[in-house]
Amino acid sequence: MASAWQRLALRASLLNSQLSGVLGVIRWARRVRSIYSATGKWTKEYTLQTRKDVEKWWHPRIKAQASDTLEADKSKPKFYMLSMFPYPSGKLHMGHVRVYTISDAIARFQKMRGMQEITTCLPDYYKWTQFLFIKLHEAGLAYQKEAMVNWDPVDQTVLANEQVDEHGCSWRSGAKVEQKYLKQWFIKTTAYAKALQEALADLPDWCGIKGMQAHWIGDCVGCHLDFRLKLGEHATGEKLTAYTATPEAVYGASHVAISPSHALLHGGSPLKEALRQALVPGQDCLTPVVAVNMLTQQEVPVVIASADLEGSPDARIGIPSTSSEDALLAQTLGLAYADVIETLPDGTERLSSSAEFTGMARQDAFAALTQKAREKRVGGHVTSSKLRDWLISRQRYWGTPIPVVHCPACGPVPVPLEDLPVTLPSITAFTGRGGSPLATASEWVHCSCPRCQGAARRETDTMDTFVDSAWYYLRFTDPRNAHSPFSPASADYWMPVDLYVGGKEHAVMHLFYARFLSHFCHDRKMLRHREPFRKLLAQGLIKGQTFRLPSGQYLPREQVDFTGPVPVHAETRAELEVTWEKMSKSKHNGVDPEAMVGQYGIDTVRLFLLFAAPPEKDLLWDLQTDALPGVLRWQQRLWSLATRFIEARASDSCPQPQLLSEEDNAKARKLWEYKNSVVSQQAPQAVVQHSPEFEDALCALVVMAAPLAPHIASELWAGLALVPRKLCTHYAWDAGVLLQAWPAVDPQFFQQPDVVEVAVLINNKACGKVPVPQQVSRDQDKVHELVLQSELGARLLQGRSIKKAFLSPRTALINFLVQE
Repeated sequence: MASAWQRLALRASLLNSQLSGVLGVIRWARRVRSIYSATGKWTKEYTLQTRKDVEKWWHPRIKAQASDTLEADKSKPKFYMLSMFPYPSGKLHMGHVRVYTISDAIARFQKMRGMQEITTCLPDYYKWTQFLFIKLHEAGLAYQKEAMVNWDPVDQTVLANEQVDEHGCSWRSGAKVEQKYLKQWFIKTTAYAKALQEALADLPDWCGIKGMQAHWIGDCVGCHLDFRLKLGEHATGEKLTAYTATPEAVYGASHVAISPSHALLHGGSPLKEALRQALVPGQDCLTPVVAVNMLTQQEVPVVIASADLEGSPDARIGIPSTSSEDALLAQTLGLAYADVIETLPDGTERLSSSAEFTGMARQDAFAALTQKAREKRVGGHVTSSKLRDWLISRQRYWGTPIPVVHCPACGPVPVPLEDLPVTLPSITAFTGRGGSPLATASEWVHCSCPRCQGAARRETDTMDTFVDSAWYYLRFTDPRNAHSPFSPASADYWMPVDLYVGGKEHAVMHLFYARFLSHFCHDRKMLRHREPFRKLLAQGLIKGQTFRLPSGQYLPREQVDFTGPVPVHAETRAELEVTWEKMSKSKHNGVDPEAMVGQYGIDTVRLFLLFAAPPEKDLLWDLQTDALPGVLRWQQRLWSLATRFIEARASDSCPQPQLLSEEDNAKARKLWEYKNSVVSQQAPQAVVQHSPEFEDALCALVVMAAPLAPHIASELWAGLALVPRKLCTHYAWDAGVLLQAWPAVDPQFFQQPDVVEVAVLINNKACGKVPVPQQVSRDQDKVHELVLQSELGARLLQGRSIKKAFLSPRTALINFLVQE
């Protein structure tokens, strides 16, 4: 209906003043469009109340517009923009606000440029995260073993090494972490270490993040191999995994060494007593336990090392042929071994006494032996000595249940896919409501084995939330799929993610896990692309000012006295250490996003976060500066500019470009030339009222402000849409500002002269102009050279010491700073 009114208004604008009454009716009808005011009247002043009213009106409408899901049009280019999901321990903080502001602004910009912006919903993660776990289990990449773990005594759960800070405290509760031995579930990420390391070379620069990933993985030079354990002639059914940097020489092994802290000596192993009896602290100790190599079937003794082994593996294969330390230990303990490395006269090394690998060059034997181990599923995945498998067990109610049933006869059995999702019992049952908590828990835990139908127990551990966040980028490509986590066709169209935005603190652990799951899905033929993220924007931290006593205690700002030359404790007068640190509740330097939005508005906070610092840099949140009010004043100037235009066009007289003077036309031409970056508020009233260039420049400015400040831009656009007799017809006036196309530069703008007159300044003083070919006018080195070769340059610069030169291509100016 609105478009009909627009067409009628366009025709009516060509009539004489006898139709002014009709135009008045049309203008009234247009003013009942979807702006915040029920009366349709434009508010001249952009006050705090105006800001609140605008955001209250537009926020639900913008949100509803963004949640509309359309089928992908594969004839259009795609742009997959994704921000890291939050896992907050409480309220969202300013760091979350920053990452989503950056992501939202970029996504809206790309959509206005014609890209399809993928939309997200709340996926049912229970079922499909469990589905992927079972696929990992089927591939031999999910397993359970007893291990020493980090235990949070407050949260009563296991923590990954990365979730323990440098002081040995939990990253969530802050409690001192304890060491325990528990049976835990692991995902064998080490199986993909080499592939993940090598794939980094094909990724674009990630501003140091690739180096962090490479360091995290380590040098992939060896592998783990599996051993069966026995005491005397009696097999115990236990398995030991040990690392070696030279698996090709494994036929020359003399022993397997374990650390004194190994779970075999501290957990529930039946071998614990035999091992502990052999232990002599501080010495390398031979034990009666024998390890049988599951690949070669060789038997070697288990040795307890004198100290914990370097690196991550807590068990290593001793091979004297390739290690002088292993040779010394074997000699000291009297262990037998074969020398399996033979050096030829030309320096080439080959294998001897190594079964079918005998005679092979070491490099070829390495590849052949590790491949055979992988085929037999007894290790062989090339990895580093520092990388550990991913411990995913968590002892807490919330989280994705691990879909496994423990059967006395069958062992751990995955839940059948058709029985997914496995959901936890209602939490109300554990609070005494709706029945006996113990009875309800027992009913849930006790179940039948899916394989033999015998009595069994459910796994009660849940998965770490990092498992959920390791694959959501794939679910978002096909969020409503009820038959699989995602369809290959949808994933292949949208993937990889074109731009991934998140905090630097997740640039190692989360990114590694996400890359691992993507590589795994690729190998399972679920996904064409191996790497999940094309470009990464690791945003900087938001830091707040902290005030710390000499004891290390952090003080809230209200306990600090700022009246003196340095901040002091208001009570004790103790001088405080003032630093900038990541916002944290424990450091009393956080900012409540809701409070900031309540005081300044959504758009103002968004603009501040976007302009206060480049996205990849840390942002210092200083409440004493004028930054937030300054951003607000910019919005007020934009509002005032639109208001001036609306008022100028509100009169009954039609805009008549032919009335503009030569001087006004020159100013209008300048607006056309710089409409992508400049709109002068000093334009004469005649230019505002009659110039199509002013109207186009103002519209372009509002459109370009929309991704950054969508609420005020939506209101300004609605106001511009009310103006009758518009001169610019290339905008979609029936659609909101966020649905407009990104402004394009007029092709005429590129029809520039072959020669550009570049103004030459010396120490900021204009000295003349030098003609420069247009095609090199943006190249500072070439412009510099041409100026020096010119008559002006030879006269004014020859023989003088030039410290620096600055070229401004937009203004065709070069400034030479010279030694006086």
